[in-house]
Order: sequence, then C-alpha cells, then structure tokens
Amino acid sequence: MHYKLYIKNPAAHYLYIDMTISNNKEENLHVQLPAWRPGRYELGNFAKNIKKFDAFNEKGELLEWTKTNKDLWIVKTKGASEVKLTYSYYASELNAGSTYVDATQMYCNPVNCCMYVPGRMEEEHQLELAVPENYTVATSMKKRSEHQLIAASYEELADSPFIASADIKTLSLKIEGIDFFLHFNGECNPDMAQLEKDFVPFIKESIHFYEGIHVSDYHFLFQVLPVKFYHGVEHTKNTVIGIGPGYHLMEGNTYEDLLGVSCHELFHTWNVKSIRPVEMFPYDYTKENYARTGYVYEGITTYYGDKLLFTSKVFSEKQYFTTLEERLNKHFHNFGRFNLSVTESSWENWLDGYTPGAPYRKVSIYDEGNLIAFMLDVLILEATGNKKSLRDVMLVLYNEFYKKGKGYSEQDILSIVHNVSGKDFDAFFKKYVYGLEEYEEQLQQCFAYLGLQMTKTAPVAMYEKHFGFKSIEHGIHKKITLIVPYSPAWKAGMSINDEILAVNGFQLKNDLNTWLQYFYKKGDAIRLTVLSNHELKDIHLTVDAKKEFLHTWHVSHVNNAAEAVKNNYNHWKSTYNK
Repeated sequence: MHYKLYIKNPAAHYLYIDMTISNNKEENLHVQLPAWRPGRYELGNFAKNIKKFDAFNEKGELLEWTKTNKDLWIVKTKGASEVKLTYSYYASELNAGSTYVDATQMYCNPVNCCMYVPGRMEEEHQLELAVPENYTVATSMKKRSEHQLIAASYEELADSPFIASADIKTLSLKIEGIDFFLHFNGECNPDMAQLEKDFVPFIKESIHFYEGIHVSDYHFLFQVLPVKFYHGVEHTKNTVIGIGPGYHLMEGNTYEDLLGVSCHELFHTWNVKSIRPVEMFPYDYTKENYARTGYVYEGITTYYGDKLLFTSKVFSEKQYFTTLEERLNKHFHNFGRFNLSVTESSWENWLDGYTPGAPYRKVSIYDEGNLIAFMLDVLILEATGNKKSLRDVMLVLYNEFYKKGKGYSEQDILSIVHNVSGKDFDAFFKKYVYGLEEYEEQLQQCFAYLGLQMTKTAPVAMYEKHFGFKSIEHGIHKKITLIVPYSPAWKAGMSINDEILAVNGFQLKNDLNTWLQYFYKKGDAIRLTVLSNHELKDIHLTVDAKKEFLHTWHVSHVNNAAEAVKNNYNHWKSTYNK
C-alpha cells in the first residue's frame, strides 16, 4: 500500500492523496475509510471531508466504483493488478486529532484520511510526502528518507500522526534506555532546559509504575496555537497535544496544562493503547466500539496523569490538590450523576460525549472515573494494610492481559480488584460504578484514611450562591451555562443559554454580581431581563435565604493527624514505587 500526499493550494486546505494498491486479486475491491479514531469515543464520519474520488488501473484507465455506505467504496477492477485511487481531503481544522494543511505545514492523522483494504491491513503501508525540501517530519513512523515514511501495518499507520514543517523545534531525551522526543510546531519559545527538568521525572515515574515500557521510542508532538487551547490524543508510540497560547507556553496555567496533558497521554501508552477493553481488541474502525469501562481507560488515566506528576515532584502538593479539587467540583456540579452511572455514561459517550448535550443527562468518564480510581486506590490500601494499591490492579492488566494478547472485560476488572485487595468489592461497584449512589460519604472516608478532609465553601458569585446558576461572559452580558435543579433560577423559569441583559432595568456592563448584591442588600425584588430564544422576557427571582448552591470543594490536611494516618498518606504517595 502506497500513499502520496500533496497540497495544491494551501489556502484551500485540501490534502490530496494518491493511494496505490499493488498485487490486487479482487474483482470487486473494497476500500474503507475509518468512521472514528481511537481516543475519541464518538463517530467522526471522516468521509464527509472526501472530495472527488476516482479509481484507475495500471494503464491510467478509469474504473467504475460504487459506494455502499457512508465510508466504503467498491471498485470494479476488471482484473487490474494495480489500482490507483485519487481523492482529496478537506483539512481545515487544527486540533490534536485532526488533519490540517496550510502554507506552513502538512499535519496529518492518517486515521482521518488514509483508506485501507480490509483483509490487507497487516501489510506494510508507505507514505510519500510531496512537501518542500526544507520541511522536517516529526513522527514515530520509520523513515526511509525524511519525506518517506513506513508503517508495518495499517494499525500502525492509523496510530502514527505526523507533522511536516520547516520550523519544528525538537528536544531529544534518553530515559531508562528509551528515546523520547518533544517536537514543537507553531509560534513558541520552548525552554528546553525547563522541559527536560520536568519531563524526565514524570516519564521515569510512569515507566517505573508499570515496571517497564513496550516501545523503543516515544514522540510528543505539540501543535502550539496562538489562542488558548488544550487537547491531547493518545497513541502507542506518540501523542499529539494542542496547546496555547504560544506566548504563555512556559508560564502559569498553560505550562501546567502542558505538563498535565503530557503525563495523561503518556499513561495512555499502557492504559487503552495496550491495556484495552475486550470491545476494542482489536479496534473496529467501521462502527462504534461500545464499552462500559470508560472509568478504567479514561478515569484511571486521568487519576494517574495527575498523581504521577505529584509523586514525581513535578507538581507540588498544592498543585495536585488543586487538580483533585477541580474533579470534585465538576462531579458535584454535574447533576447528570442522578440519572446515568459512569458505566452507562461510558456507553452513551458515543452519542454526545464531547458536546454539552442534554442538561442533567449523564456524567464524564474522566471526572467520575478519576474519583472512582482515587477511592479504589485508597480502599485497596486500607484492605491490604498499605501493601497493595490500584497500581497492582493495573500491573495485572498489563502483564496478564496486554502481554498475553487479550482484552479485559467488566467482570475481569471486578475480579482483579477482588484478588488484589482480598476483599469483596461488589457493593462498591454496585453503588458507585454501576449505580447512582452519592460519592460524598465514601470520598470523606477515603480522605480521612489519608489524614485529609474535603470541605466546602459558598461561591463568591451571588448568582451561584443564592440563585443557583452559572454563567459565562458574553460581550458585556452574561450567558447562562448551568442551572441547579429546583433552585430559585430553575423555579423562576430561566433556561440554559439565556442571555442576561439587565437587572431591575439597568443594563449590564460586565457587572451582574455587583447589581445583584446591591438590590439584594436593599431588600428590593430582583427582576432580570433576558434574551431567551430570540425573545425578551422578564425573570423574577426569589431568594431562599436558608439554601446555598454550587459550593466549592477543597482538600486539605487534618490538623494533628495521628502518626498511623500520616503513615497511610505516605504509603498512598509512594505505592507506585514499592
């Protein structure tokens, strides 16, 4: 299988692809384009970006073809031993899982745009990039030359994005005998010394966690954008991470985000790229790969993506607690937790997992799974006298499933937790994994075991505290993003996406909270003028002084904790390295 990729007009954002299939023996040649990409559990329907598909024999004669579904072409070869397909792919979106071309780069996730022949996926697949001579290529694929890439199979090709550009900045590291590369594309000024100082510890920590790594090299491909951005996609030997803005790359929250998403995506090299649920072993690129174990492949990864930065001392305790608090607040502010469990939400992820979707419908496999992982980690420690932890569960999955060439089932997870802990966890899974039981009591018990406490404070914004809604800036006004069920805002008839224009007749100029506090202290009734579904209407809010909403949750140490409890905390911090 040979692909030639080229660009005609960079401003048009079309990537042109010539695919040559040699040694054809099929009269009716099936050619498939993936319907989704691993790492994003929803249909991508990439065929919507395909333009002008044609097929030719070795003489350059046109061949007839038909399309039997949205992304399967059947070519009538008439005995041709070599078939050439030509088509173009619209590549105008730049994120960590997309394909994008312009005058400065050819960035490609082959799973988006490279078709395959079912039954011949195990053959070698070659890429020829028709790009300027001064372009270098960042990729985990083998190179025959700088612009000729080789994948041993379609599986490897689909799992191997690349960036071809004249301005890629690369940091090379040797860690535990493995070659690691950090490739930066886009306007930025990476501090290579600082990056090495921070990346080496968490990479070592991740390798020690699993007692080894199954790749010889690994590539971080950073697409640095000029705007605020945060997105990562995992692959076996690489990850693409979109991050921005470039002028803040090495500063503050942007740099913390860069470290956080990098550790998360690296952990995926083991968890989900190698340790896979049986439903994705192997991947079926033609349709949804439904699984109810998103709390394992995304939740546990989210937990350790944060925790390994802490245990490797890249993040301070305060930084780690801040990330944990973010998960807690997302959990308690998501009222979908009363409607769908995390396992049901994992299944439903294929429907609306990456959009706001219907309010109060479901939960996040990342956030809920993170808290489940935390609780399991602590409860296994407690059950084994601090001798084993969730890490031991992951080691069993790595050694007994991935290394033996099989995927795990839902029952396998439960059985491994039972065996590692020596305790029956049926009730825990029934309540928190498969059920809708509130997490708060169990979380408090887990924090207490570590000498920590989970406390809550009232939000600063009055509209959150007293009226029960969240909003974002929308010009000089506010747009509602969340309404607590049965809160004053809910009872008054406010709707998500309503735009608040005025309070008691006074137009807002980014001062909603100030006006609300003013009229609340005066004891006046509060009337909001909102734009709702293109109509103006008045909302009359009534405060229930006895109730507060949307509390902010915090994690801190208990004062004067017993030595035994402090010992529990120290074991929790160090179980990855026993």
